[in-house]
This record gives sequence, structure tokens and C-alpha cells, in this order.
Amino acid sequence: MDLFPLYNSLRISAIATVLAFTLGILAAYAVLKMPRILKGICDTVLTIPMVLPPTVVGYFILVYLSPKSAVGGWLYKWFSAMITMRWQGSVIAVTVIAFPFVYRTVRGAFEAFDQNLLDAGRTLGLSEWYIFGRILLPNCKQGILAGTVLAFARGLGEYGATSMVSGYIAGKTATISTSVAYFWQINQEDAAFWWVMVNLAVSFVFMILINIFSKPKVRG
Repeated sequence: MDLFPLYNSLRISAIATVLAFTLGILAAYAVLKMPRILKGICDTVLTIPMVLPPTVVGYFILVYLSPKSAVGGWLYKWFSAMITMRWQGSVIAVTVIAFPFVYRTVRGAFEAFDQNLLDAGRTLGLSEWYIFGRILLPNCKQGILAGTVLAFARGLGEYGATSMVSGYIAGKTATISTSVAYFWQINQEDAAFWWVMVNLAVSFVFMILINIFSKPKVRG
């Protein structure tokens, strides 16, 4: 059995999770300091991929990054880079899908942290980066880890957006989810069932990790 879809799914999810992790934490911290009305607007914009069908996310990526678009055409003209029908396109799609999971979880952890401690650090003359990196992040690491694992697991099972952006090309863009759909469509039910079992096994492991990281600490 060719294990490329598993490798490709793990590769795409890992890269996308790193991107979502970085952008999600920075966005959560930026929104934390915004006025209430502006915070609500930004929160809506940043979390809307959670409620959009993945195919809609894929549609927007195709519209704005395909070779026929302004950005995609510029990338192809000057760098010979084409995002669509490449595994790199799936990375973009999964990043967009996974980002809200990191952002929402981290923002919740940030808001639950005692803001008076952050203000105390500012009165002591500590820089915002010091407060962010040495006070806020270490004390919110449980929520950050939970959001990161959740984002990775969500990206691993993504189908709608990745199938639109990258399709199914054996040995190039195939993922676990697209392999299930492809083998089912060509009546290779044994192969489809194999990848279903792989997906269930991987998902089971990550659900355990999510429960571990989401478990509240017991303070004595």
C-alpha cells in the first residue's frame, strides 16, 4: 500500500499548523488589546472560516491565487510558482481552515489570564514583547497546546478546500481524505476502507491528545 497520502497529509498539516500557530497567537494578542467594538469586528472576520463550508474557502483561494488571478498570475510570471494543483496549495487551504481553531482557543486562554498581572508588568516598565513572551505565553501554554493539537487534527482531516485547490494526483497531492473519496469513486472499496481506518486511527490519537491538553490543572 502506497503511504504517500499519509505522509502528504502529515506534511501539509504540520506546515499549516506552524503557520496557524504563529498567526493565531499574534492575532489573539493583538485583538486582546483592542477596544470592545473593534475586537468584535476583528473576531468575526478572523473566525468566519469556522462557519464557512470548506469548499467556499477553496473557491476564494482559487479565485485569488490561481494563474488567472492577479496575484497568482504575478507569482507564475515572475517566479514560475503555481499554487493550484500543488500540495503547497493545500497548505494554504489548511492554514485558513485551521487558523480559527488556534486563534479562538488562544484568545480564550489569554482572556482567562489575570489582566492585572499584565498591567503590573507595564507599570514596572516591562516591554510588551517581554510581557507577551515571558508572562502571558508560559501561563497560557495549556490552552495554546490544546488549540495547536486541535488545529493539526482538523487540518489532517480536511477535504473540501484541499480537493478544490489541489485535487487528487497520486504521489503529488493525494491526502488521506482525498484518497478515500477517489478510491470510493473508482469502486476500489478495500483501498477506501483502508484509508478510512487510517483516518480513524490518527483522529483517535489526536482526540486523546486534545483531551489531555484541555484537562484543567488541579491546584493543591
